[in-house]
Amino acid sequence: MSTSVLPGARPDRPEEECAVFGVFAPGEDVARMTCFGLQALQHRGQESAGIAVGDGETMVAAKDLGLVTQVFDEATLAALEGFVAVGHVRYSTSGGAASWEAAQPHISAIDDVLIALAHNGTLVNTNALRARLAGEGVQLRAGTDSEAAAKLIGQVTRTSHHLREGIRHAMQAIEGAYAMVLASPDSLYAFRDPNGIRPLCIGALPDGRGWVVSSETCGLDIVGATYVRDVKPGEIVRFNADGLHAEQGVPAGRRASCIFEYVYFARPDSIIDGQSVYQARRNLGRILAQEAPVEADLVLGVPDSGVPPALGFAQESGIPYADGIVKNRYVGRTFIEPTQAMRQLGIRLKLNPLPSVIGGKRIVVIDDSIVRGNTSKKLVQMLRDAGATEVHLRIVSPEVEWPCFYGIDTDTRDQLIAANKGLDEMNAWIGSDSLAFISLDGLHAAVPDALHQGFCDACFTGDYPVAIPDAMAKKSFLTKKDFQDVYAEGAKGTGA
Repeated sequence: MSTSVLPGARPDRPEEECAVFGVFAPGEDVARMTCFGLQALQHRGQESAGIAVGDGETMVAAKDLGLVTQVFDEATLAALEGFVAVGHVRYSTSGGAASWEAAQPHISAIDDVLIALAHNGTLVNTNALRARLAGEGVQLRAGTDSEAAAKLIGQVTRTSHHLREGIRHAMQAIEGAYAMVLASPDSLYAFRDPNGIRPLCIGALPDGRGWVVSSETCGLDIVGATYVRDVKPGEIVRFNADGLHAEQGVPAGRRASCIFEYVYFARPDSIIDGQSVYQARRNLGRILAQEAPVEADLVLGVPDSGVPPALGFAQESGIPYADGIVKNRYVGRTFIEPTQAMRQLGIRLKLNPLPSVIGGKRIVVIDDSIVRGNTSKKLVQMLRDAGATEVHLRIVSPEVEWPCFYGIDTDTRDQLIAANKGLDEMNAWIGSDSLAFISLDGLHAAVPDALHQGFCDACFTGDYPVAIPDAMAKKSFLTKKDFQDVYAEGAKGTGA
């Protein structure tokens, strides 16, 4: 379910950090292809966009704040000539305002060779890495994870003269979640953290014309590339005139793909690690109907991510599905906000109910998650105002009780409603007639695990696959003991 974002406010739901895209395709308009790929991935980040292109000799780049279509026009794309490109769309997780300096790809010099790096995820040891680099005399300006990773890559590449060795060196030093693409003037590289937390896939262009790398398969589809496989955890893949070369950069660790991709983040037409996102969402609704049945007249899904599970819930329960909530698809993340007076009038920027469908009906509303609960509270009241006689809220993820440190923007634990209230208390505060969440077992059952051998579900369980440093984690927990207990358990389980 979408929400408007007020200046200085955090959205009442988890938000994805960013997406990456890369192309190696001699003879093709790689800048334009990357632009289209980023448009397909726009849902993963709307604060800034950037593209860097290599022509065999050097790199040129363009990036700015705004949506892809706001940053790039015909003239800008025409100036980006070459045969290898990387692109990025960003949503920051710092809680602050977007900045041009933080926009990616990050451009870095290794002696007289330029590289461009784009990153999806969050490194948990960035502060330690930056302190180490500064102590070694490395100048740092951007203040981002990507800058630290690029500088680490450069350290070894200068002496080995092989980017793969530089990437391997960086992968041995960085900790956390990362799916990165890197372009040199003549090659494209893709590499992924050893736990495989953030997604990254490979596609082939028709007739051997080149290769594409994307955060989701929807990015491959838009440029006519065929899905080949996912980048493996800990793997480095290089694309150049010699073709595709893959090697293990660091040993694969405990498999921990982000399970929230299937609940909300990914587009429904994508395939993540071999699993259809749409089918997973249908499965979520079907299982939730088994776990939390209710007598009602209609099933509604909150657009967009709530619609496929609502169809699954309706199919399993036998309750008819109806389109009872309309989404304004032209309202994205925006810095043009309603006045306080407009908000007091109940302005509906993104969602509007259909009284002709809802009026006089007992309805089951399917949504993807509840974070702070404010949006759910407003939604329930909006549906009652539209004439619903009963509103039963069903959520296709378990209770979000723990913050994410791997590239997803979630609130600190004292702001997560499920970490502070029991189910009955949440139901009373939100104002629904009943409230139920899918079980953790139900969530896992909806996404067959044969291909994954493990997910990260830390936002539901507190079981972090990569241990979180004290300085980064403790401000996000309710109490010092709360942090210490969970941190000790996570560190024990990972050996990190």
